[in-house]
Amino acid sequence: MQWRVAYNAAMYIERVPNRNSPPAVLLRESWRENGKVKKRTVANLSGLPDELVEALRAALKGESIPASEGIASPEKAISLHDIRQHGHVAAIHSALKKSGLLGMIDSKRSRERDVVAAMVIDRMINGDSKLAMVRHCAPQTASTSLGELLSLEDLHENECYAAMDWLLDRQGKIQKKLAKKHLADGDPVLFDLSSSYFEGQCCELAQFGYSRDHRSDRKQVNYGIYCNTAGTPIGVEVLPGNESDRVAFPIAVERVRKDFNQKNVIFIGDRGMISGKAIDEYLRDEEGADWITALNSASIAKLERQGSIQLTFFDEHDLANITHPDYPDERLIVCRNPDLAKRRAKRREALLQATEKLLAEIAKKVERKNKPLRGKDVIGVEAGKIINKKKMGKHFILAITDDTFAFERNEEKIRAEAAIDGLYVIRSSVDKTRMTDQELVANYKNLEMVERAFRSLKSIDLNVRPIHHRLDPRVRAHIFICMLAYHIEHYMRRRLAPLIFMDEQKETVAERDNVIAPVKRSESAKKKDRIRRTPDGQYPISSFRDIIKTLSAITRSRVKVKDHKKGDFKTISTPTPYQRKILELLGSPRGL
Repeated sequence: MQWRVAYNAAMYIERVPNRNSPPAVLLRESWRENGKVKKRTVANLSGLPDELVEALRAALKGESIPASEGIASPEKAISLHDIRQHGHVAAIHSALKKSGLLGMIDSKRSRERDVVAAMVIDRMINGDSKLAMVRHCAPQTASTSLGELLSLEDLHENECYAAMDWLLDRQGKIQKKLAKKHLADGDPVLFDLSSSYFEGQCCELAQFGYSRDHRSDRKQVNYGIYCNTAGTPIGVEVLPGNESDRVAFPIAVERVRKDFNQKNVIFIGDRGMISGKAIDEYLRDEEGADWITALNSASIAKLERQGSIQLTFFDEHDLANITHPDYPDERLIVCRNPDLAKRRAKRREALLQATEKLLAEIAKKVERKNKPLRGKDVIGVEAGKIINKKKMGKHFILAITDDTFAFERNEEKIRAEAAIDGLYVIRSSVDKTRMTDQELVANYKNLEMVERAFRSLKSIDLNVRPIHHRLDPRVRAHIFICMLAYHIEHYMRRRLAPLIFMDEQKETVAERDNVIAPVKRSESAKKKDRIRRTPDGQYPISSFRDIIKTLSAITRSRVKVKDHKKGDFKTISTPTPYQRKILELLGSPRGL
């Protein structure tokens, strides 16, 4: 008697050499996508006896197998169940442990800590709501091993909210531990403010304000991030959407000085965050507090008019050190970026021409024969609607009467603005013995690290927006969870530098010829960009998101072999050499 086994032609068994260990026996599936053959590992069959493996191989080929040897016989059927994406979940969970963040959240494992860890992991993988995360853990709807790994398959959404409240109570302690690990006394602290729009009307934090998301039709929440000069996030501050830098900065000063226990600190912020008024009120008389910021355009123009800034300063170098009585006991570093000057001049000319087109339309309305625009007030209202549409109103002179309209450029004001194109002035109280002029400029430019954090939080990486929570504490906890997720992403990116488009040999300030110009990518980074593979050609260079997707192809599944001695057992698919390299760089366990 013989049995004919029904099979899927896309599945097959492959033996993969494994150096000094026995070869891995993998059940794989292949398919075509966009004309290319792709494959994934469904199960690791290395634990099965050879006769069962060969019987299954024959069955998949559609061969006739004697019933006494057939694994597909009713007595010895093999089946795969609960196949879940596992590699990315396990790798991020391992990074939580290795970075020390999991221990900072709570030194002992608890249900609350596991739920918080799940929210951080799911935020990095999916960026979905808390309700969606509950579905991602439930056995019936899960596509990953998240719920199984953290024993949260029975998770209820109310537990998520309870865990968020639990986490918020611990935020101060967690941030203090992060500051202790990533900040030394006297180190610079970067701080900047951003906003994210809000869905709903019930939260008091949600207010209309200056929208950095360009969503003036939505209420928003403001939040600031604290980073060290390496870009490692160490804390977050959440504020109502109508609060500005002038409110955020004194809170930041107190947080860093008291909560982070930084007695000697250098605050780095942009000209809006650390203004002259903020310096006088919160920093100047504080022992151990220094600052690095920049002057606004009006202050730079004043220095230029008074002759304190002259273009001859930049004949040999792109920066110059000056002093001025308005800034006693401070250093002023004037920087000139020729490329920035060209871009600003080009953009101003484009905006001037666009404004002239709009004004010309009004002139046509006044001069037309059929129903011409009349009345000084009426013409003035029309001009007022468009004169500053491109922010160029200050550069035009308008002449309006009851029946005429004329305009011309204010060349004097245009020349005055053009005189400071490409110029910016760094203002600092840091002594020369602690930082050179070049180091001051470089530290100020490190604010791009905070901007990078905001981009990651808002973009496809973590999706902090839109915010749907109704209660203030939940909004604060949500943003804190997003910051913790970015902390882990930052940690993983640094570990994965050889496999992503990160420059591993970035020039230091001392090595750079010109600290004003953008940092040039090293030759090794350029080679990465060009060949898109590692120097040895062995592995591809990918984005961080693509690497997470690659790890997700490592699956965890339950195998049933009827009448086999092992019966029902769990197995993890064997990583490919590329996946093994990723796990090796992350320091994740090979067996996951």
